[in-house]
Amino acid sequence: MDKTYKNELIMELTFKFSTLILATLLTGLTAGLCFTWTNAVTTGIGRLNNLGYLQAFQQMNRAIINPLFMIVFFGPFIVHFINIILFRNSSSTVIVMLTMVAALYFLGVVLMTIFGNVPLNEVLDKTDLAKASMEDLQALRDRFEVKWNRMHLIRTITSALSFLLLLISLLINNKYISL
Repeated sequence: MDKTYKNELIMELTFKFSTLILATLLTGLTAGLCFTWTNAVTTGIGRLNNLGYLQAFQQMNRAIINPLFMIVFFGPFIVHFINIILFRNSSSTVIVMLTMVAALYFLGVVLMTIFGNVPLNEVLDKTDLAKASMEDLQALRDRFEVKWNRMHLIRTITSALSFLLLLISLLINNKYISL
């Protein structure tokens, strides 16, 4: 193998490996965020009275929508599809795993967020909690809490599975490091 070809190959493989690492990092951050919300945040605020719970959830929903969150949460969706293209000529095991990662993340995280959790968040955000009666607060919480948590659990599981598959893909592709 001549030196120019080897250098080009190393650059290509390094770029491919870098996108795989980026996808793993962003997906891992999202999985960690989802796990933390499932394990601590929603269970912790679930102990609050109705007004406290709904106020806390409203404020967290408002605070989490920021540029860094958007990159970490939606970035993997883009990078997963880039990886499918970059690794299209790799072993069938790798391409199947990367396709599974993209599908899991897209269906279980992105679509679940857009069509499940966000509509519930919007209902909560539009509610003037200070003017709501105790019965209204209870009814809102009843419509919101269990459904939101169930959909979020799906996001937690699918983001964790996506992260696991990416870690396995990194192990399978560790041969790139030795070039």
